[in-house]
Amino acid sequence: MARQYTIGIDFGTESGRALLVDIADGREVASHVTPYPHGVIDEVLPGTGRRLEPDWALQHPGDYLKVLIASVPEVLRMSGVRPEEVIGIGIDFTACTMMPLDAGGTPLCLLPDWSHDPHAWVKLWKHHAAQDEANRLNEIAKQRGESFLARYGGRQSSEWMIAKIWQVAREAEDVYAAADLFMEAADWVVLQMTGQLVRNSCTAGYKAIWHQEQGYPAHDFFAALDPRLDRLTETKLRGQVLPLGSRAGGLSGEMAVALGLRPGTAVAAGIIDAHAAVPAVGAVMPGKLVMAMGTSTCHLLLSEQEAMVEGICGVVKDGIVPGYYGYEAGQSAVGDMFAWYVEQAVPEYVAEAAQEEGESVHAYLEKRAAAYRPGATGLLALDWWNGNRSVLVNADLSGVLIGATLLTKPEEIYRALLEASAFGTRKIIEAFVDQGVAVDELYACGGLPQRNHLLMQIYADVTGREIKIAASTQTAALGAAMFAAVAAGSAEGGYDNILEAAARMAHIREESFRPNPENTAVYERLYQEYLKLHNYFGRGGNSVMASLKEMKGAVRA
Repeated sequence: MARQYTIGIDFGTESGRALLVDIADGREVASHVTPYPHGVIDEVLPGTGRRLEPDWALQHPGDYLKVLIASVPEVLRMSGVRPEEVIGIGIDFTACTMMPLDAGGTPLCLLPDWSHDPHAWVKLWKHHAAQDEANRLNEIAKQRGESFLARYGGRQSSEWMIAKIWQVAREAEDVYAAADLFMEAADWVVLQMTGQLVRNSCTAGYKAIWHQEQGYPAHDFFAALDPRLDRLTETKLRGQVLPLGSRAGGLSGEMAVALGLRPGTAVAAGIIDAHAAVPAVGAVMPGKLVMAMGTSTCHLLLSEQEAMVEGICGVVKDGIVPGYYGYEAGQSAVGDMFAWYVEQAVPEYVAEAAQEEGESVHAYLEKRAAAYRPGATGLLALDWWNGNRSVLVNADLSGVLIGATLLTKPEEIYRALLEASAFGTRKIIEAFVDQGVAVDELYACGGLPQRNHLLMQIYADVTGREIKIAASTQTAALGAAMFAAVAAGSAEGGYDNILEAAARMAHIREESFRPNPENTAVYERLYQEYLKLHNYFGRGGNSVMASLKEMKGAVRA
């Protein structure tokens, strides 16, 4: 019997990856990464010299197309797989990554009339400059008693769709008027591949206040925010919302030529990158919390019940796996926080020593940080270097390091940051458990669990739980490939649902990380101190972080 394959395309923060997968057993046949030529645009707008304000994070939509035309043909070339053997393509994407489009589906930033305006560009997930809009949205929703707010832990985030759109309307009314559509980047890529204007239920549910039964909030809510938003959902957010695993359309003839595939090849509706990782590790039943760990971390969990959990990013019926409520929480900076420290704060002698030993600075610091026992550094940190996504949902929060002395070493600070991220995850787990949402097992996937063993042992010790690790280093792309097999369907040699796909294609490693009881006892004491700082700075005890941020913005202006 001929082998059949799907391609999962994972659009991350800095690059995009195509993964060719054998659908019979999930074997990863070939992969190829294309870095985004423009990367994350957070200082200067391309081609203009215009400096961006603090908390902006943009991208160039042309970079996404480069991933398609470079990486897809390359995995075919590397594998020798014929176009007719590929039955589907799936897309996952960081979210909310939003762009304004004209009536022809062209991003406004690609048009000469608008390329000079930052609001015409793609707003990346970690664009936090819409915090004022998010704060006001939350206030109005609470005043009106909007029921949707409880599904999102009581707050909407500046990272999400409505706050970002409102920022455009308030700060660049001409851009807002010129935008025929506001679209998630995942859905825009599907549009480019198929010519079909559809939206996926995952990003719509978690990032745009869409509900499977109720749809979007009523018009009068949007009008209460801003009269310009009155008909937003039926105009600039129009488009059919498709369930996960749906066939969004077939690959167009023009795109088929560019990618080297057959016209009509099934293209699945998009999905958020972290959410795609859940079936990729086989966590398709309730109680299995998946930590998708990269630049940030998303915490995904399935349950048979809908509960209102503080500070979660959302609970969406069928949002991850059909038949269950899918919960999302997260931390805005994990790998990004470690990278910031290595790139901006580590002394030069550390980089030189790492180079002499033939290893990365991260590996060098990890090895030395591992020599310390819990509590031995005398340091404690808060993991808010890019704001807090859960459970406080406040992008104005910032990082804290306490306990440093003239004898503090770089590896000690590095370990304190690793521990801070673990404490943040434990707080999220406790928020679920406190509301009766079971967390029975922990899974980790992404680049960090594969590379940093100390980090994962700290997570096991801090949470007091065993942590299982994905076998794949490319779980988001693998999950997207699994949804592509579902979009193709059994008639084309694929699967009829994601449970069937996961049973055949998902794998975890034999190795796991188990808690050390002695370490866990020490971390219990440290965690209680973390909670004091968490509540003091995060729940109104001291608003210095917001004050400093406001002062920085005023002085720079």
